[in-house]
Amino acid sequence: MKYFPAIVCLVCDSPIDALVALCVPRKEAMELVTASWWGDETSCIVATLHGGRPVAVLRTPEGRWAACNAFLDELFVTPQEAGRRLAELLRRGRRGYVGHVRRTPDAQ
Repeated sequence: MKYFPAIVCLVCDSPIDALVALCVPRKEAMELVTASWWGDETSCIVATLHGGRPVAVLRTPEGRWAACNAFLDELFVTPQEAGRRLAELLRRGRRGYVGHVRRTPDAQ
């Protein structure tokens, strides 16, 4: 697994609502959520908006979904490393989480 920092924009009750809040078209949001159901319980969905900006929705400890700007330029080996980078990015009362993506077998 690889880890990344994510800054919260807002928190929603469902992953679809969180994706739509990030400007992902509703149909695409529904397809992303449906595709995420195939494995273990999903806690992170990553998308790239038109224009190339990465976003993520992350399940919060309370069970809601945080709509976040994702920082995928650097993926970290440990959640602690990503947490240190997140601490550098947070300012003025912003909140954030450390997200994760699974490495595919052919990923470097």
